[in-house]
Order: sequence, then structure tokens, then C-alpha cells
Amino acid sequence: MTEGEQSRLVAWSRELRAVHERLRQALRVTREAVDAGDPVEPATRELLLYCHGFCSALDGHHRGEDRQLFPAIAAAHPGLADTLRYLQQDHSMIAHLLTGLQEAVRRTASPAELDRHLEGIAAIMESHFRYEERQLLRVLDGLALDADPRDVLGPL
Repeated sequence: MTEGEQSRLVAWSRELRAVHERLRQALRVTREAVDAGDPVEPATRELLLYCHGFCSALDGHHRGEDRQLFPAIAAAHPGLADTLRYLQQDHSMIAHLLTGLQEAVRRTASPAELDRHLEGIAAIMESHFRYEERQLLRVLDGLALDADPRDVLGPL
């Protein structure tokens, strides 16, 4: 394997870690926007944008994994089928939590309620990311997947 090929293979593990960190940062920014709001007043337009952007980015990341990354891993590593199924179940649970947050934003919930939604998402998201990284980073170091990282790991 040439050095260029090795660099390309290792890129998937680096890309996944980088996307996870950008999603963590997007969540932090969204939570800061909630914290900066009035504790009684409903969400501001700026907060609506942060929540929408974060929800879209996280959902896009998981859809890309489900559509392209996980099938490629399953084909190369059939023994990881249970792990991939568990990660997809997490994706479904997180999508449900994101729907709850989006509904709270739509009905202009209080910052306290929005923070409760974000806290739940943060807990599941962090647990999911850590598990995913523990289970898949080594596999991703050697995964030969010729695709655009934005299509595979989402738009963020």
C-alpha cells in the first residue's frame, strides 16, 4: 500500500472524529443561545435558526451513515452487524428526540423546556458518538470507500 493510499484510508476515521466535534460545537452554540435567552420569553428568531441548523446537521450526519457508511462497513466487516444495528437504533432514538425539540421550537417553548430537550439530546448524542468511535475508528482506518465525505458523514 502506498503512502497516498494509506492517507486516503485513514481519512475516514479522521473525518468521523472531525464531524463529531463539529456537531458537539453546534450543540454547544445552540445551548449557549438558549442560556442567553430570557428565562420566560419564547425562543427568538436567532435561537430558532440555531436549533434548526443543529437538528438538520445531526440528522444529515446520521442519514449519511445509515445510507452509505454503515453498508460499506457491513460489506467489509460482517461481524459488526450487531454493532451497526445498535448504532442505527441510536439514530432512530436521536431522530425522535430531535423531532421533540423541533416541535418545542415550533410552539415557541420556554428556554427552560428547550434546554431540557437539548440536555436529553446531548446525553444520548455523546454516548452514541463515544460508542461509535470506540467500535468503528479502527475499522474506518482501513475502510476503502470512494465517496464524498459530505455525502457519507453529513453536511457539517
